[in-house]
Amino acid sequence: MIKDIVVNLGLGEDGGFAGDFAVSVANMLDAHLAGVAFVYAAIIPEGAIGYIPPEVIESQQRESQSTAQAAVDRFSAVATRAGVAAEPIMLSASFAGAGEQFGLIARRFDLAIVGQAEPDKGAVEQLVTESALFESGRPVIIVPYIQKAPLKLDRVMVCWDGSRAATRAIGDAMPLLERSGAVEVVIVTNERGKQDEISGADMGQHLARHGLKVDVKRMAGGKIDVADALLSHAADSSADFMVMGGYGHSRLREFVLGGATRTILSSMTIPVLMSH
Repeated sequence: MIKDIVVNLGLGEDGGFAGDFAVSVANMLDAHLAGVAFVYAAIIPEGAIGYIPPEVIESQQRESQSTAQAAVDRFSAVATRAGVAAEPIMLSASFAGAGEQFGLIARRFDLAIVGQAEPDKGAVEQLVTESALFESGRPVIIVPYIQKAPLKLDRVMVCWDGSRAATRAIGDAMPLLERSGAVEVVIVTNERGKQDEISGADMGQHLARHGLKVDVKRMAGGKIDVADALLSHAADSSADFMVMGGYGHSRLREFVLGGATRTILSSMTIPVLMSH
């Protein structure tokens, strides 16, 4: 059951897409929603401490405060219009520390929602996503930065390879799967060491026993990698939503993503629920 959700509110002109999508998720699930906007500390280049005038630092701080305030105001307005119980939260953080802070916060919720990092300008969002996935112990929905529509579950694509992470993702996604129109379990068969039939783990049959309308699609990836095969099938099948395991680990505070996870995060075109 998902009754308590947290979203990282993107900042800037187009930063509201994750918050808007989170409101639609909370509305569907009748859940409480907290929206977090970070007020970032001023950036002082190494060796420049003492040389930058205080008024410049204060100006940066005021601008960051104003941007975060605009984000929570927008979030509150969208939630109010939708009739969603929402709690705006503004927190101070450094650019480097925001990810870790959000990951710790997400532990106290059933689900975290974050926006996909935009190419060349989404370094902070990337850190937030990775920390939420690896450090929160909670499922994470990543919303594509091109997303304009609310949550839609007419066709849900479940990526299944028999792994622990995929199993966890399916279990975490069950409140959403139960509201879906149809579920397609997709198995890419060209992974080394992964079998087309996974003994004792017929996931399609398992989901059908929950009353879901399920199809199973087994496909050979051929010469393209697994992530590209999944993205291509999602487009061809007009999937609205994807569920998959998130692979990787943290090493000396640096997150190391698995290849498929990295590709999906960079090239996704539909919302994806990941669990680690």
